[in-house]
Amino acid sequence: MTGKQLQVNRDAIEAQRQGVLYGLAAYLCWGFSPVYFKAVHVVAPLEMVAHRICWSLAFLLLLIAGKGAWRDVRLLLARPKPLAALLVSTLLIATNWLVFIYAVDSGEVLQSSLGYFINPLVSVLLGYVFLRERLDRAQWLSIVLAAAGVIYLAVSYGSVPWISLLLAATFGVYGLIRKALHVEPLVGLTVETLLLAPFALIYLIVLHQRGTGIFLANSTQLDLLIPMAGIITAIPLLLFAAAAKRLRLATVGFLQYITPTMHFLLAVTVYQENFTHTDLVSFILIWCGLALYSLHAYRCAGGVSNSR
Repeated sequence: MTGKQLQVNRDAIEAQRQGVLYGLAAYLCWGFSPVYFKAVHVVAPLEMVAHRICWSLAFLLLLIAGKGAWRDVRLLLARPKPLAALLVSTLLIATNWLVFIYAVDSGEVLQSSLGYFINPLVSVLLGYVFLRERLDRAQWLSIVLAAAGVIYLAVSYGSVPWISLLLAATFGVYGLIRKALHVEPLVGLTVETLLLAPFALIYLIVLHQRGTGIFLANSTQLDLLIPMAGIITAIPLLLFAAAAKRLRLATVGFLQYITPTMHFLLAVTVYQENFTHTDLVSFILIWCGLALYSLHAYRCAGGVSNSR
């Protein structure tokens, strides 16, 4: 192997290491997010999504100003094709936010947990179909185990778990679009948020004029908590976009198990949601799939490291 090839190999390994760190940070942030949304549960889901958009934009514009990236934002806004893709991605992530906030407000954190457990399966499938990411036998077996757990739980519900399916589908396709777009994470997220901000701001103004808005009309505690939605929303999305650029979509998909596991633990131990024997069987199957995939990935990484 030549010196140039060795450097390329080192760069690829370093990019993977950074991607894993970014992914871990993003999913840990999202894992704790029900705590925040429980604290602001009196805010209606649609109103909270509007606040997330507006305060996220304010936070992102500060970052753009600090980085001096206004020119990059203007250039991206002038490119029709990536702009159209970002419009689709921002609609997907806004829908994901709305469904997730509704789930937390409705005491369905376990359903949100299931949705984000399904999500990696969607990511792996999308990577296989659209990005030609190949999976070996052990990886397919881990997917089958996880899928069996999801299907078992869905059948046991006796109805379509629409919260779970919407969460999985919207974020899975969002991740695919952001990976396919070669756009700097901060600039891309700023443009995404900018596209929806006018509609969100108009909605909040209308609520305020009608006297039905929560912000500046309820309590000092809420008035302080609501703007924090910008930071809580933007930072993990930036971390996620950075991870998606550096990792295979399949790897991103299985890192996502961190978030639903934390949601599951919060739902059962803190929020005292009902956890049945059916839930237990389903989650065991899913966790076995995750353990198999993680063990296989660890062994492969060890093989790459030893071959250097």
